[in-house]
Amino acid sequence: MNQDHQNTNAKANPYDAIIIGGGAAGLMCAATLGKKGKRVVILDHANKVGKKILMSGGGRCNFTNYDISWENYLSANSHFCKSALSRYTQYDFLDLIYKYEIPFHEKTKGQLFCDNKAKDILNMLLDECALGAVEILTSTKIDQIERQALEEGSQIYKLSTSRGLFSAPSLVIATGGLSIPTMGATGFGYDIAKQFGLKVTAKHASLVPFTLAQPMLGVAQSLAGVSLPVLVETGKTSFHEDLLFTHKGLSGPAILQISNYWWPDMSIKIDFLPHDSIDDLIESWQVNGIKKNLVNALSEHMPKRLVQAWFEHIDTLKPLAERTALQLNPKEVKAI
Repeated sequence: MNQDHQNTNAKANPYDAIIIGGGAAGLMCAATLGKKGKRVVILDHANKVGKKILMSGGGRCNFTNYDISWENYLSANSHFCKSALSRYTQYDFLDLIYKYEIPFHEKTKGQLFCDNKAKDILNMLLDECALGAVEILTSTKIDQIERQALEEGSQIYKLSTSRGLFSAPSLVIATGGLSIPTMGATGFGYDIAKQFGLKVTAKHASLVPFTLAQPMLGVAQSLAGVSLPVLVETGKTSFHEDLLFTHKGLSGPAILQISNYWWPDMSIKIDFLPHDSIDDLIESWQVNGIKKNLVNALSEHMPKRLVQAWFEHIDTLKPLAERTALQLNPKEVKAI
């Protein structure tokens, strides 16, 4: 389906629903309504819709997960998630994937990615919109929204835009949050929510990497590209996922997940040996007479670059790097 720039003199009320925002949610909503016979228009301020879809999943779009439950969602109203997921499951979306014969594969923990490119998902949603005769108008600036009460308790929404006047009895705000301003994300949706008296919860960054300050930033930079499974905790929440060191700090699924639950006054605990105990390992090396130095012995359980950095940057451990487990006293074992 082509994303066009037509209809600058749109009729005042040819629509049953107006959807502001042409991301994944807006396109899916429009396609669903359109295929039910509703007259739908999508208005988006960007020059193209679906930009975030194209960058999701590293360009392959992690479009759903085999293991989905309401417990996986952060929400002040968990009952909404229960209701929504019972009405439309991951398998309903997979039926759509199969219909369009989009090749995909499963990664870890049920995550599903396109074999080719995320554009397959965007094209699928655009084709679904076309089946419902959905009109998509890009480069459209919303100047004003008004709600007018009509007879018998009904209402109509009137939108003044750079393309003229639009009106419909139903209005959907699908503009997303503030996550990527460079991709066109704005606070427009929050402003509209406030305008119509809806409660807006406090906002904070989530699903984001952590940036570090010196001296730990220097450690992370020396390890950029190193990845390993960890146990990460904050408060009462924990995740067993992969952590990735970057030039700015820490990233990877473990960090992105825990960032949803972390606030600036909270601490983060990271276990780099989630499936082993360092005490048990050292005891095993001592019992079995392992004569490898600690760096080489530990490198069999975690990336060697990380082990080397650990001993190099922690002053109390520097003298121990070339020691074997047999040469450690109880105080030194505790230090490690």
